[in-house]
Amino acid sequence: MDTDDLRNEVLSCGRRARVAARALAPMSTERKNAGLLAMADQLCASANTILQANSKDVEKATTDQLSLPIIDRLKLDGKRIQAMADDIRQVAALEDPVGKVIVEWIRPNGLHISKVRVPIGVIGIIYESRPNVTSDAAVLCTKTGNAVILRGGSESIRSNIAIAEALRAGAVSAGLPEDSILMIPKTDRDAVRHMAGMDQYIDLIVPRGGRALIETVVNYARMPVIKHYVGLCIAYVDREADLDMAVRIVVNAKTQRPGVCNAIETVLVHRQIAAPFFKKIAPLLAGKKVEIRADPDSLRHLSALNYQSLHSAREEDWTTEYLDLILAART
Repeated sequence: MDTDDLRNEVLSCGRRARVAARALAPMSTERKNAGLLAMADQLCASANTILQANSKDVEKATTDQLSLPIIDRLKLDGKRIQAMADDIRQVAALEDPVGKVIVEWIRPNGLHISKVRVPIGVIGIIYESRPNVTSDAAVLCTKTGNAVILRGGSESIRSNIAIAEALRAGAVSAGLPEDSILMIPKTDRDAVRHMAGMDQYIDLIVPRGGRALIETVVNYARMPVIKHYVGLCIAYVDREADLDMAVRIVVNAKTQRPGVCNAIETVLVHRQIAAPFFKKIAPLLAGKKVEIRADPDSLRHLSALNYQSLHSAREEDWTTEYLDLILAART
């Protein structure tokens, strides 16, 4: 797509979202919750359409030889769609933050001042891979009275569009503005730059993904940014830990879905229980085909157990988010 055409399309989304935000902000809690419940129902009703779109994304990801954990993050099934719908219903049941008085006081001259939670306006959210983020982001924004412009990753573009269309249809059926949920349907990277520069329409932008994405958004953003940065999930096994429980937790946290952001990347083990811990966990990790990158002490314990997929850890292994069947081990 020509860059001017792309920019105009993104600007059009911004204008539409601004109009929708003004209509959504004053809506009652009851109306917003009804919209959320309708979204959940429509998501389930559109399951076949969503799964067909998702199968095309998965097929392309497989052809492009993306890693198995990344494909797992991308893949949807009936159970995952039902879980998304259940999550929407849980958000509907939450207390509405809009209108909540945070603090209030009276000045000596009798002036009453209060600080009250209000919608932000239009929120831009840019994310990668997981299509369920489309639902999570749209639903949280709706609950808080904000319009949202979504831009997902190229790997999940068909899934994202199908999910967003289902949510929009549900919202409209309950009387919410259709354009309170908008999806940028293009995967051009320039779309990120155009969104980040659109401060006349977007009040806040949230990048959710890898370092390159976050740095791009921060460099171009002309509005406030809420971002995370480098972070890892680490499991610590203390000397007083129940080792059987610790083994179950570590194996599950690493291998159940290694491509999600709450999978652990490092296990830190107290030296006093390192030998028995590694003896218990090594065969289980080996059975799951987990590669271990170990510090000298852990390497010594695992080598003695003849662990095959074993390497000496490098300094960067302690700060790497693998999103794969790789585990850094340190004693």
